[in-house]
Amino acid sequence: MSEQMRAPETGEGAADPSSTAKAEANAEAEALAAADAQIGADAAAERARLEGEIANLKDKFLRAFAEAENVRRRADKEVADAKAYGVAAFARDMLNVADDLARALAAVDDKVKDEAEGSLKALLEGLELTERGFHKALEKHGIRKIEPRGERFDPNLHQAMFEVPDPSVPSGTVVQVVQAGYTIGERVLRPAMVGVARGGPKPEAVKSDAAKPDTATGG
Repeated sequence: MSEQMRAPETGEGAADPSSTAKAEANAEAEALAAADAQIGADAAAERARLEGEIANLKDKFLRAFAEAENVRRRADKEVADAKAYGVAAFARDMLNVADDLARALAAVDDKVKDEAEGSLKALLEGLELTERGFHKALEKHGIRKIEPRGERFDPNLHQAMFEVPDPSVPSGTVVQVVQAGYTIGERVLRPAMVGVARGGPKPEAVKSDAAKPDTATGG
């Protein structure tokens, strides 16, 4: 007895092998795409995190560097100030010696100086030499004498002791120095004690007149 061979089933109930394979391939491709997208998102997030950490570390480094630079500059300034102004207290005391020398020389009339002979002449010359040497020693350490006579009064450098009626010079001009002043570096060691003129033209008016061109009149 022979078996009867059945023909392959066709129609809606039969599965198409090519469609199944295609669907599986699409599903696998979508899974791979989703995995790639997730990997890309994770990589981007990690990159952003690392860039943030780098930026934060860079900011901390720059702040620390700036602070270290400020500390170095302050230290350099303190060292420079110590070198320039460390002798200020000693120098201020030495100004009394300069004042004594100046007063000793000023107490002798010019006529007496010109006519001095022998030991008196040697004494006066020795005092003058000592005074010059003393001021050179002060200048060597950055200490300079303020010579304000004829200059405009400067409250930063001068101390006004009195006013002198003098219409021949602009008001505010230093016309007399009672006690010399001194500076050390860029600081005032002692202001000059001065007498200031009043009653003359204002400095602005003097400048204005000086700026005007000279005019000649014909006869």
